[in-house]
Amino acid sequence: MNAMGFQRSEGERAVASWRPLDQAVYRWVLAHGGDALLARCAAWASLADGEGDTALRLDVARRDRVALSAAELAQLRASPLVASRVGEGQRPFVLDACGRFYLWRNHANEVGVAAQVLARRAASTAAEADLQASIDALFHGQRDEAVALQRAAVGSVAGKSLFVLTGGPGTGKTTTVLRMLLMLQMQATQALTIQIAAPTGKAARRLAEALRIGKQDLREHAPARLSGAWQVWFDRIAEERATTLHRLLGYQPWRNAFARSEHAPLAADVVVVDEASMVDLAMLRHLLGALRPSASLILVGDADQLSSVATGSVLADLVAACEAKPRGDLVRLTHSFRAERELVAVNEAVRVGDPARLTSALADSAGKARWRCVDDETKLRASLQRWSDALALQLRPPALADAQDLAGARSALAALAGRQLLCALRETAFGTVAVNARIEASLRKAWHVASEGPWFAGRAVIITRNDAGTGLANGDVGMCLADRAGNLRVWFDGNGQAEAAGPRSFLPQSLPAHESAFALTIHKSQGSEYAQVAVLLPPDATHRILSRQLLYTAMSRARQSLEIWSTSAVLEAAVRTEAQRSGGLFDRLNRDPPDAPCGVADGEAAS
Repeated sequence: MNAMGFQRSEGERAVASWRPLDQAVYRWVLAHGGDALLARCAAWASLADGEGDTALRLDVARRDRVALSAAELAQLRASPLVASRVGEGQRPFVLDACGRFYLWRNHANEVGVAAQVLARRAASTAAEADLQASIDALFHGQRDEAVALQRAAVGSVAGKSLFVLTGGPGTGKTTTVLRMLLMLQMQATQALTIQIAAPTGKAARRLAEALRIGKQDLREHAPARLSGAWQVWFDRIAEERATTLHRLLGYQPWRNAFARSEHAPLAADVVVVDEASMVDLAMLRHLLGALRPSASLILVGDADQLSSVATGSVLADLVAACEAKPRGDLVRLTHSFRAERELVAVNEAVRVGDPARLTSALADSAGKARWRCVDDETKLRASLQRWSDALALQLRPPALADAQDLAGARSALAALAGRQLLCALRETAFGTVAVNARIEASLRKAWHVASEGPWFAGRAVIITRNDAGTGLANGDVGMCLADRAGNLRVWFDGNGQAEAAGPRSFLPQSLPAHESAFALTIHKSQGSEYAQVAVLLPPDATHRILSRQLLYTAMSRARQSLEIWSTSAVLEAAVRTEAQRSGGLFDRLNRDPPDAPCGVADGEAAS
């Protein structure tokens, strides 16, 4: 070990693992008076930030680093470029009392979120009125165990400045949110302004459609119980205005800032954010800062899924904090209403990280969930060919008679959603780029399509960038179809704002940035569901991407059947490995004030 607390060979490995950005941070520190120890810590912190960590733990060993000594930590704290807490003036880095080393912006975001969450939890009150009759009306009189937690959420949301609703797929999160909003409207003395949002345009449209269907279902199944004033309250939930968080907050790209803030707050009494596991730390801070103090925030999502691709694991941290200190502002839904109970058992085994339980659940799944050994490229090619053959028969892209053949487009898009391959990686032979190329080659052969040019009838694509001109959003999946004259157009689902909103079509050359979508990364699949899913994992059991959250996210996309393509060692490694992002949000949510030193309990004075 050298004098800076790093292994002697760490320098060479660090240069290889650091990105150009991390290397630039290293050089910036040296150019601004920092020593080599600080420069290395800063570069590692930059890399950790890129991997989703809020902070870098210097007091524990990780990857090519060893823990720093007390003397080295003291050396860092003495640097004029390093602060120890908020209030010392803005410096590039922060090293807190717990040995967590931050880029300044991450520290400011974490402390800001913790302070606002603690304030909202403290300001929440319990519902005073007896709401059982109203809850009975919303649940058609149903009081059995299947809806017990849903009823609890509806009954406890009133008076909460912050409420978190979490649960796995099929547990009824969206229908519960609808009932919660109706309850809030019922209890309000005047009409509430409700804003509904999600991290992506695709998720926002899915939320709008789910709320529309939920309203229709409630009205049809309980017309007598939900008559009169209830009908007015239904109309006040304007699901057609569901939007992205960026649009809700008025993102202004020319200055990389939001129009909505504490100085220009949202004109909303209630804000609902779906797919909250995809929300990063910075976005949550902006959202909390843009809420009026009297407004209520309802966060909805699956805390066991993958966290945001950006910094932090805010939903998981919030759920853990609410469970550690219950205040009636969290409900975790556990009952699945899905028909395929076998898949529920398989998903649950992965969620809790139990390989033996997973093996048993797979064996008891009656073939609805299968593991296939794919340990080399030969077996991968065989599996892809089998998958492609089934896909070719399932899709059979129709010829649309004219540009208004919405029924044909809707049928084709439904067929496309019936089968999806999900990959952990983007690159290598096991990644989406290579896998998509193989699938498309097989489909071209099966459908007798010429190999020149990227476009052909039946090609699936995913949009990779929001585009205001077309209204297409990052994550939207479409299918290329041909009319009887052979003219190609790419069709996407409608915006979900009304039942009559049908698919939309575009010329291939008019699409914003896009790529093939027969195979998607697991991250890209978040918020979607498919009838049949195959999950392809990398062949290396030591790969850093493997985690139970990754596997659970992929597997829980399946509604009817599931295949897992991997080696047994890789599958076990994924189930046993819990992805843990480094940061201090959970710790701060369990300390008061949020920036108190480590180990200071609620009510104790900071030393």
